[in-house]
This record gives sequence, structure tokens and C-alpha cells, in this order.
Amino acid sequence: MAVEKVKEFFKEYGLADRILEFDVSSETVGLAAQAIGCEEKQIAKSMSFLVNDVPVLIVTAGDAKIANPKFKEKFHTKAKMIAADQVGTLIGHEVGGVCPFALRDGAEVYLDISLKRFSFVYPAAGSGNSAIKLTIPELEKYSHFLEWVDVCKDWI
Repeated sequence: MAVEKVKEFFKEYGLADRILEFDVSSETVGLAAQAIGCEEKQIAKSMSFLVNDVPVLIVTAGDAKIANPKFKEKFHTKAKMIAADQVGTLIGHEVGGVCPFALRDGAEVYLDISLKRFSFVYPAAGSGNSAIKLTIPELEKYSHFLEWVDVCKDWI
């Protein structure tokens, strides 16, 4: 199970005990916010794209949506999400538990600026019923992100 991979990943940093596991689903932004007891915008959702055949995760705030013109300007291609049945193979986590930790080799991570307005956020932790509370500096450190990007719209 991918949550076990994420626990092993965070064990290296002494943070495995911070992973939250729920008796209910946290597979969507709304369900995750309910399970955690936070606002939807504080959920750090990981969206999976193929950019020139490279699997790319864009981690955004829960209330943000990908802005196709911004995405195309940044990555020089249309925003093409990875098909749900391919996400596990290309990213290393199944839909509902996708997170920027313990990824398959070759997957790239970018953080969207929509996250910068929070002290901490809740990304998934590898399963459809898990999350981890991280500060923004912790998210930067443990996601091994390449850079901050501005590819979203509709967030406040």
C-alpha cells in the first residue's frame, strides 16, 4: 500500500507519527477537509499531468483550479491530466491518495503559489484515507519540489 511507502519515507525524518489515518474517505478535497476538520482551501491537492511524457505533480491549494493559459505559458504544452488508471503506475500513488512524497523515479513536483498564504497545509499521505499536516517550509523540504509556479486561478 502506498501509505506504507509514505510512512517509510517520513520515518527517515522522524515524522511518520504525524501521518493521520481516518476511518472515513479523504479522497476528495471536501472529504479530506471533513475528515481533518479544516477548510477545503487548506488541503494541498496533488494533480497529475504528463508534460512531454514526464509525470508531473502540481500541488495546489484545495480551492485552486488549473488555469490552462498559465499552465501552457509555464510548461509550453496544454494541461493534460494523467488518466486515472495510469496515475499509480506513473506517479506511485493511486487517485485519492496522490501526494508529493515517495514518488516513482522521474516524477517531478511543482508547488503552486496558491499554497503560500497558509502557515500549514494537509497533503494526502498515499491513501484515500490519510493526510499529513505540514508547514510550507516542510512541504518544500519533503516534496523535493523543483520550483514554485503560478498556474492556478479562482483562489482567494
